[in-house]
Amino acid sequence: LELTTSVLRAGRGTEVVEAALAPAGAAPVMLARALRIRVAGESVPSVVPGPELPPPGEVGPTPFFPVPWEQGYHSAMETRFTRGAFVELGPGTCWMRMRVPLVAGEEPRPLDRVLVAADSGNGISSVVDFGRYLFVNGDLTVHLHRHPAGEWVCVEARTSVDAAGIGLADARLHDEKGPIGRSAQSLFVAPRG
Repeated sequence: LELTTSVLRAGRGTEVVEAALAPAGAAPVMLARALRIRVAGESVPSVVPGPELPPPGEVGPTPFFPVPWEQGYHSAMETRFTRGAFVELGPGTCWMRMRVPLVAGEEPRPLDRVLVAADSGNGISSVVDFGRYLFVNGDLTVHLHRHPAGEWVCVEARTSVDAAGIGLADARLHDEKGPIGRSAQSLFVAPRG
């Protein structure tokens, strides 16, 4: 696979950048776009709420839903639900911490941790039985209103599904300092088999 990067739009205060991952000579199999906002120290007043949820240290570890393999996402993440559980249907709120780096030998940064956790919104708040239905997120959009901090990320998620098989997992994102932004996942929902 080849990785290419480009600046799609450059401005004085913002720029849009894109990374594409593609097999040699073929169309991209993955695209990532980011809106980069110029920061200027403490040039404006900070207006952000403080912590709104119990910290991860006050919540015990939560088991992942049953899977038939030993290693995977379920073993790479530590999870602590403050509401709901992987095995319960409905909205859920879960603190998450990466146990292993996403890329071997690379120490995860706070933004990496947020993006990995945000990709779990549909699993945290599943509204259909995982054994009977699949719910695949076709995309992930994350908006942050400040730089994340620390190892723990909390995903406070709610999922909606239409009978036609269209869904949306919408989540508020937190770190131990408080809310940091939102994420959304478009979902394809269908019966298994």
